[in-house]
Amino acid sequence: MSRTTAPKKKLESMNLTELRARYREVVGEETRTPNKKYLIRRIEESLAAKKQRTPSRRAKAAAPSTPPAPAAPAAMPAAATQPAPRRGRFAGMSLEELQAKYREVVGRPTGSSDVSYLKWKIREAEAGRINVGPRPEREAKVREDGKRVIPLSFDDEALKALDKAWRDAGLPSRTRFFMRAVHRELTAMGATQAAAHFAPKTEE
Repeated sequence: MSRTTAPKKKLESMNLTELRARYREVVGEETRTPNKKYLIRRIEESLAAKKQRTPSRRAKAAAPSTPPAPAAPAAMPAAATQPAPRRGRFAGMSLEELQAKYREVVGRPTGSSDVSYLKWKIREAEAGRINVGPRPEREAKVREDGKRVIPLSFDDEALKALDKAWRDAGLPSRTRFFMRAVHRELTAMGATQAAAHFAPKTEE
């Protein structure tokens, strides 16, 4: 098995909750999407981007944008030594300041504390190599019968407990349970017009 295939197989073996946690760890952002393929792709892209920032010896020799580290200066008397000045436009910026700069340039907040990743993402956004702005929400498609299917995700154990509860209550389906629950909650909120759309049908 190749080095590339092994990590992907590991990601594909994760459940949705584990994938979201891995996404948050690698990408530095929260997500509620239930699309496992999207999560795996974004995780792989972020890992690949981080890997590009630590190239091999051959890549280092060919990359002109990363200057070699200066040789260590000869030892000097303690009285004459001074800390070397930090260079670059990000020099001296705290993590909070980098996160604020990320939000300004990329157009969305981040919870990442990876300083190198934040700097790289800001540069990529400024160069126009990544999409900026809030991530668009996927719009559910309308079926021919006028209904739309919306994604709901639950932990496996929680869903098993939920299904047992509505079956024990004698309800015919999970959909019927959700319709009743939404109708009851909207009614309690005083949203009677919205609640009317979810009014339970006469039980057979």
